[in-house]
Amino acid sequence: MRLFKCQECGQTIFFENRLCQKCGQTLGFLADHLKLITLRADSEVFLPVVGEPTRLRFCRNAGRDACNWLVAADGSDDFCAACRHNHTIPDLTQGENLPRWQRMEAAKHRLFYSLIALGLKLPNFNDDPAHALTFDFLADAPGAGPRILTGHEDGLITINLAEADDAARERLRAQMREPYRTLLGHFRHEVGHYFWDILVQDGEKLSQCRAVFGDERADYATALQQYYAKGAPADWQDRFISAYASAHPWEDFAETWAHYLHIVDTLETASSFGLQIHPASTSNHDLHADIDFNPHHAKSIAQLIEAWLPLTFAMNSLNRSMGLADLYPFVLSEAVIGKLGFIHELLHPLG
Repeated sequence: MRLFKCQECGQTIFFENRLCQKCGQTLGFLADHLKLITLRADSEVFLPVVGEPTRLRFCRNAGRDACNWLVAADGSDDFCAACRHNHTIPDLTQGENLPRWQRMEAAKHRLFYSLIALGLKLPNFNDDPAHALTFDFLADAPGAGPRILTGHEDGLITINLAEADDAARERLRAQMREPYRTLLGHFRHEVGHYFWDILVQDGEKLSQCRAVFGDERADYATALQQYYAKGAPADWQDRFISAYASAHPWEDFAETWAHYLHIVDTLETASSFGLQIHPASTSNHDLHADIDFNPHHAKSIAQLIEAWLPLTFAMNSLNRSMGLADLYPFVLSEAVIGKLGFIHELLHPLG
C-alpha cells in the first residue's frame, strides 16, 4: 500500500483516512485511479479540489463508517467497487457486530486495492452472476449451534465475524498452531480459491498448475481429515509456504497466492517510504536492497524476492528488538519461490 498526499495542504495521508488531520479537508478514494483525493463539498455532492470537477458522492457504507470510497454522483451505484461485492452483512444492531464488520471492511478494501492494482477482473453479481466474487459476513448464532466456517465456494467467500475479535482470533491461531492469522490474511487466502477457479480452471492452466502444486483431484475432505489428524509432513518447510499448504493442492495454491499478495503489498509500502536495506555489518549482496520499483508490475518473481528477503530480515530483527514475534515468520525455500513464480506468471502472462 502506497502513501498519499493531501492535495490541499500537502500532508501525508493514509489509505483509510477520511479527513486530513492537518487541514481538515474531506478525503475519498477513487478506485478507478487508485488515488485518495481531497474533496470540497458542493451542495449534496463533492468535487475534487484538483483536476476535473467530477461530481462524486460517498459509498453508502460511508454512513456506517465502514468505507471511504467514492462513486459517481450521477450514477446508479449506491455502493463502491469494493462494497458492491457484499452479499450478506450481519445485523449491525446486535452486540459487537458493527465494529467487527467495520474491521472486516477495512481489510477487504485493502484486498481490493491490491486486486485492482494487479489489473484483475472483479465481476460482482450484477455484472456476471456465474463468475461473481461475493462475500458473506456472518456471526455465529448464540448458544451451542453450529459455528460459521470461513471458506470459499463457487465465488462466495464466507468469513466468520468472530475473526474480527482479536482475542478470539488469537485463541484460534494458538489452537491451530499457526504462526500468523489476520483478517487480511483470510481475505487474501480465500480469494486465492476464487482465482484458482477463474485463472487456472477456466483459464485452461490445469496441467501447468498440477505440475507445480500437485493434482487437485485428490479427495479434498479426506486430505483435510488426514491433515488435522496427522499434521504436516516433517519436511513441509522444504516444499510449502505453511503447514496448512501441505493439506491439499487447493490449499497450497491459496496459501501461496496469499503470500504473493503479502509480498507485493508490503514491498509497495516499503517503496513508498523510500526504504533501502544496507546493513553496515556485511557486504553480502543478498542482504542489501533498494526498493525503488512498483511491485505490482515487477519484471519477475526474482525481482520481488531479491527485495523481499532483505526487507523481511530487517523487519523481523526490528520486531525482535521490541520483544515481538517475527513480522514474517515464514521460510521461502526454492520450491516455494517456484510456486510464487507460477502465481506471478499467472498474473503477468505477457511478462
